[in-house]
This record gives sequence, structure tokens and C-alpha cells, in this order.
Amino acid sequence: MTINLTIEVGRLRGSRLVDDYLDNAPGPAPFFPGSPWDLEAYRRKAREVDGRFDAARRRAMAAAVHPTSAAAAEHLERVVAEDGLFVTTGQQAGLFGGPLYTVYKALTAVALARALERELGRPVAPLFWIASEDHDWAEVNHVRVLDPANALHTITVEGAEAGAAVSMQHRRLGAGIDAAVEHLARLMPKTEFSEAVLERVRAAYAPDRTVAAAFRELITWLFEPFDLLIVEAGHAAIKELGRGILERELQHWREHESLVREQTERVIAAGYHAQVAVLADSANVFLETDAGRERLVREGDGWALKHSGRRFTDEELRALLDAEPGRFSPNVLLRPVVESAVFPTIAYVAGPGELSYYAQVGCLFRAHGIEMPIVYPRASITLVEAKVKKVLDRFGLGLDDFRRPPHELAAELLREELPDGVVAALRRLRADLGEGYASLLEACRAIDPTLKGPIQSARNAAYVQLEEIEKKVVQHLKKQNAIGVEQLEKAAVNLFPLGQPQERVLNVVPYLARYGPALLEAVAGAIRVELGTPAPAWNGVLCG
Repeated sequence: MTINLTIEVGRLRGSRLVDDYLDNAPGPAPFFPGSPWDLEAYRRKAREVDGRFDAARRRAMAAAVHPTSAAAAEHLERVVAEDGLFVTTGQQAGLFGGPLYTVYKALTAVALARALERELGRPVAPLFWIASEDHDWAEVNHVRVLDPANALHTITVEGAEAGAAVSMQHRRLGAGIDAAVEHLARLMPKTEFSEAVLERVRAAYAPDRTVAAAFRELITWLFEPFDLLIVEAGHAAIKELGRGILERELQHWREHESLVREQTERVIAAGYHAQVAVLADSANVFLETDAGRERLVREGDGWALKHSGRRFTDEELRALLDAEPGRFSPNVLLRPVVESAVFPTIAYVAGPGELSYYAQVGCLFRAHGIEMPIVYPRASITLVEAKVKKVLDRFGLGLDDFRRPPHELAAELLREELPDGVVAALRRLRADLGEGYASLLEACRAIDPTLKGPIQSARNAAYVQLEEIEKKVVQHLKKQNAIGVEQLEKAAVNLFPLGQPQERVLNVVPYLARYGPALLEAVAGAIRVELGTPAPAWNGVLCG
């Protein structure tokens, strides 16, 4: 089935580090285990994984994995039985699936896993990690969608105040979710697919569901055709298999803090930025209590919870970890280490922010006896609907043109439509002003050199007045071309809502309602994975 939609696959944008990483430049090489385009780097990582995972550990980790389909379950069994590997990615449990880039991360993992399975000749499966232990409610309690009239709306789950920093595996959606779902329903386009999509959303997002459970049900449905595997960070099997990492982290926290700080300083010295701040006297570990999820900080010869102030001795904390490992969780820097300890991970599909903080943690991986996975950039995609494509074609514009505010873009285009006579008159007037004031300045030089200042001020004021006249002419053109300006504004809100890339703002559900299941198939078909030879500078992680 074809869809009336253009799928633009572009370059992932981010910091200078991200740009250099995608260019295979030598700058990022010391902070990563290999180039994402280098097949030999994946082979090296596969050998390292094989040295850590025996049959028993593979069987144990499989207990945490949720297959989205029967084929996914069979693939998981092959990973267990045939020394298979995972390409992982993950995201917070965003409302109704979160921003579009969540979909693109999962589909990139699917594409990379297929390519590596073909190249390595062994099972490689895509695994999506739901960050169910995250506790930032304000980041996941809302979503943004466009209505059929191209107006941008924010849908928020009301009535569930932030309160304690409860992890998403425990936070209930509450009664406010019903109003949020109905708000979404009112904004959806009415098509042959709308009711089926809404039925799935309503089934997943019920008041008694946790945020993470609702998210898992929705993405299970979304990615069933792609045989995706899913895990929740708080699963008991992950807690048991990852407990050694947390125990070692609490025991060697000072050494690990120094390692990450030194690595971060090297990243900065190389001309890049630190994505995650390294906090002093803090473990990379959180503890969840009745008061919420809090970071453990060192106080004297013991530990304290940052907000509640509750204190533990080293012995008390170790005993609690042994008795209730489910209450402990890694922070953003330690999470990828836990993931690679629990699962036979060969690669991680990252967005720009994740790619940046991975540069800081190579030494933390090694401190736990693990090599960092290959970090593969997710696909960056823009969905250009037919109505938007017509506007681009009419004005001869590309996607990058809309990175500017729409009023600036409209003004520039309208200047290009100024009548030739007006353009010529303005050009002639500017030239005459320049020549006239230059002549006056030269003539007055002999009278009094201090006249230079007033003459230049008058000249500059004349230029400003001329610019104001040009702006007024453009404003009148705007009124005459109101429809065209409105079309540009609607295209902008589709492509760069709130001045940000579409993939970072808009939600997938309205697109599914408009285009049906063929949409994700088309997006998956547009993602390309190319593995080749890296630049010679890519030679492994620097740890001092």
C-alpha cells in the first residue's frame, strides 16, 4: 500500500561532537570503541560479548524480555541458543508514545540488527529499553499534536501532580488520562484508520495503568510487525543480573567519579561539551523509597538521600541492596553499563544527546570489566505531507529553509517578489545616499574635522529610514499575498513546530490515524544502514 507522503531522511543534528562523529572525523575517536560504519568494530565488540555471556546468563536475561510477536519470540530464543546479540535502544515512557523520534530510534535498531545479522552470520535482534525507572513526570505527562487545520496543541494529563519523584513503573496515570485521550480523539483526523488507532490508545492508557505499562502496551502494538523485543528497566530479572554493577558502583564510587570526571575533562579539552554534569560526592545510583526516587550522596563515612536526608551506613546500604535490589537503579551515566552487563549488547542506537554522554562513560564501562557498545546514530526523519509538499514546491523551498522563523522566511521571499522598478529605485537611492554623504564629508573636512560624526550619523539615519520604507513595502505585499504567507506558516508548524525539528515535537498517533499501518512500513523502508571502512584514527576508547 502506498501513502501520499514524502519521507525525508536527513542528517542527525546536534553538537559539534555529533557532527564530527557522523563525519567520521578523528576528534571523537578517542572516546568511542570504534566507528559506527566499521564492520570490524562490531566484530571486536561481538568477541568481547562472547567472553562474558555463557548459556546460563543468556537464559536468565531472556526472562526480562517481552517479544512483540511470535516471530520476535523465536528470534529471542535463537539469541539465547545460538550465541546471539542485541542492538539496543531506549526511551522514556512518553505519553502516547512520546515524540516521533522514539519511533525512529526503534526502527533504526530494527534496520541495524538486520544488517548485522546478515554481515555477522549470527542472530542479532533489536531490543527496546523502556526507561521505566525515570521519575521526571513533567517530561512525560504531555504530548504535542497538530489538528487537521494545522494548529499545534499540547495535551497534558491533568490532575496527577508531580509530588514525590515516583518512577514511571509505579506512577499511575490516574483519572486525568481519560480527558487526555478524549482531547487527542477530538484533534485526530477522521479517516478509515482513526477508530482502530484510538481503540488501541484507549486500551493502553487507562487510569489504573502505570505510565510505563501503558507505554509498553502501545509500542508493543506499534512494533509488532517489526518483531521488536522490549524490556522494562525495573524488571526483577534485570535487577538481579545488574545487582553486581550497582554493588561495585557503591563500593568504588570515588574512583569511578574520578574516572568519569577525567574523561569528561578530556572531552572538553578536545573542543566538545559535557552532556551530563559530574556531581561531586555522589554515586551513580538512585534509591526509591516512599518519598520517591532519590540520588545517593556521600556524607562523612556513610550515605544520605539527597532530598529526604535519610542516612545509611555502607553496611546498611549493602544489606538493603541484597534484600531489595528492585529499589535501586542507575543514573544516566551508569544505565548503559547495566544494560550491557545484563544483555549481550553489540550496539546502541542513540540520539544526539545520548551520543554525547556516551563519550563520557567509556572508562566507567571498563571499570566494570565491560567494553562500550558501538554507538550508532538514529535516523533523522521528517514527514512531509502532500499539502506541505505543495507549498515547498510553489516557493522553491527545502526543509532547511524552515529552520528560520516563518516571518523571516516570508519577508525574504516577498522581497524577491518586489517589482523591478521598486528594487531598482531602492538600489539607486542607497547608492545616491552613499555617494552624496561621502561627497559632503570630503567637502566639510577642510572646514572642521569634527563634522565627520554628525554627517555619519545623518547618513546612518537615512539608511535606517530607507530600510523602514522597504519594510512597509514588504508589509503591503504581505497583505496582498496573505494566502501565501499563511501557507508558509502552516508548512513551518508542520516541519519545525516551536522552531524545533518535527521529530522532536510531534507525536506519531495522528499520523497513524491519517495513513494507517503503511506509515511505519514506509518509514522503515526509508532507513538505510551502510557499513564500511572507518578512518584510520578510530582506534578505541581513551581512559588516560
